[in-house]
Amino acid sequence: MLENQVFETISDRLNSIRHAMKQHNLDALIIPRFDEHQGEYCAPHDERLAWATGFTGSAGLAIITANQAVMFVDGRYTVQVRNQCNDQLFSYQHIFDEPLENWISANMKAGQQIGVDPMLIPSAWWDRFAGGADEIGATLVATISNIVDAVWSDQPEKPLAPATPYSVDNAGKTSMEKRAEIAAQLKEAGAKVLVETQPDNIAWLLNVRGDDVEFNPLPHSFLLLKDDGSANWFVDSRKLSNILDEYELENVETTDPTRFISSLEKMTVEGAKVLIDPMLSPVATRLAVQAAGGIPVMKQGAVTLTKTKKNDNELKGMRNCHVRDGIAWTEFAAWLKQEVPQRAQAGNPIHELEAEERILMERQRQKDFVYPSFRSISAAAGNAAMCHYAATEASNAAILPENTYLLDSGGQYQDGTTDATRTFAFTEASEEFKRAYTAVFKGFVALASLRFPKGTQGHHIDGIARRPLWDLGLDYDHGTGHGIGHFLSVHEQPQRIGKPYNPVDLVAGMVLSVEPGFYVADQFGIRIENLFEIIEEADGFLAFKNLSYIPIEPQMLNMNDLTRAEIKWLGDYNADLKRVLGPELSPDAYDYLMRCTELPE
Repeated sequence: MLENQVFETISDRLNSIRHAMKQHNLDALIIPRFDEHQGEYCAPHDERLAWATGFTGSAGLAIITANQAVMFVDGRYTVQVRNQCNDQLFSYQHIFDEPLENWISANMKAGQQIGVDPMLIPSAWWDRFAGGADEIGATLVATISNIVDAVWSDQPEKPLAPATPYSVDNAGKTSMEKRAEIAAQLKEAGAKVLVETQPDNIAWLLNVRGDDVEFNPLPHSFLLLKDDGSANWFVDSRKLSNILDEYELENVETTDPTRFISSLEKMTVEGAKVLIDPMLSPVATRLAVQAAGGIPVMKQGAVTLTKTKKNDNELKGMRNCHVRDGIAWTEFAAWLKQEVPQRAQAGNPIHELEAEERILMERQRQKDFVYPSFRSISAAAGNAAMCHYAATEASNAAILPENTYLLDSGGQYQDGTTDATRTFAFTEASEEFKRAYTAVFKGFVALASLRFPKGTQGHHIDGIARRPLWDLGLDYDHGTGHGIGHFLSVHEQPQRIGKPYNPVDLVAGMVLSVEPGFYVADQFGIRIENLFEIIEEADGFLAFKNLSYIPIEPQMLNMNDLTRAEIKWLGDYNADLKRVLGPELSPDAYDYLMRCTELPE
């Protein structure tokens, strides 16, 4: 009955969208997952893709025509999209292997118009989609207003959480110092203005934090930085304290966000260069600069690149908060390993949502914890095969001794951001599972212990983590590592480790995850994830320095398949765990740590 209601609701919404498209002379409408900031996490007001299609993943898009609706998602969501989007209404394509521009050139016709809100897609995407349309004589159209908003009658309001000052002690530099550094880069590039639409970049630049989107301590806003270090900050005044002296706003003018695009046009001098990030800024900014006669310089954002290299205070905070997070993880793991068999035997098994609440409770006991850095992936048995699974009351599976369990979880602390994953077994795991778990561990250690020269980029080293799985004819369809912000976004651009080409040098001071995995649909998922700081060693080579202090379950490892170097790495890691965490743990957690750091024969 519920499935029928969902089907009818989504069907009605698609019909409303199609009716609005017809009124605007559009033959197709692109609905991205993005908000105006191209963010991974959206406020309820900006969940247009979820409202229109039912798909709640953090990445994807849809194209709607008069008689088709097609969902584009990556490998993380191939199961989820089919569960959430009825195949009587939608077809499915892989966003990278079968991109939208190819679909447009194969399915649209000459003279047809394809609409998209220019605030919701970056320039690089616009160019790809426009190229697909040009191939067959169709046209990509920037809509004046948002078509989905026009038919979404109960759309939530835009978020208005307070924007709060962030201490220089934690930030490490004043906003004035940061703006001067970026302004110098503007001058060097011969540009007059930098367009900044990324909330984490603006929060970092102005030393503010907020709470407009769940899990992200950021205020939604826009910013234009001039080559003299002054700035226009487009932020709703209702987010600001009545005492503006609390903020670092010297040479910063605050303006309403609705004036962002028009102000950019007015600020653009004919023939002047304006820096715009082609991947992280909406194409509306480029169109505005072009309309004013300016020269949009499409290159990776200066703030984005500068922010990735953490300063000494930021690194100190990241190191400290990871110790506290490790305590929370180890207390959780000790509870889980004891309670799962006991509760199952008593007929009252632990379920996924209870485990998710337990890791939150353990973090809440830690100093300066604010809230989770993302919705924890608490996944038992086959649910763990969905990389971005989120437990619901309907899916809330029992964690049983005969099954395995995966937890991917992180925290936002006043002095940093954490993210880690562990996989647990409660009885002897199958040989298939142990074989894959051992390969994942070997890949994890291979990358964690890697030394690499300056100029190395993430796609250069991704295969190192995959090699042990490849040797078995196995692989995983997600990235191997992503950047981490400092009390900012848990997924920080642009540094990452993965198969796709990503021309960003890995440099000392960056923080990234290392997280190989393996998944068998409807059976199990395996992932091991720690965060690492990149350091420069005495000879100038770079290396990963561990930040996460969380036991790695050893009983699922085939020890005979490990090299001496891998066993030594695990022994050294375990010694660090005992040294760093041991004195801080409860007796039960300490006993668990001691058991977990005894390597099987």
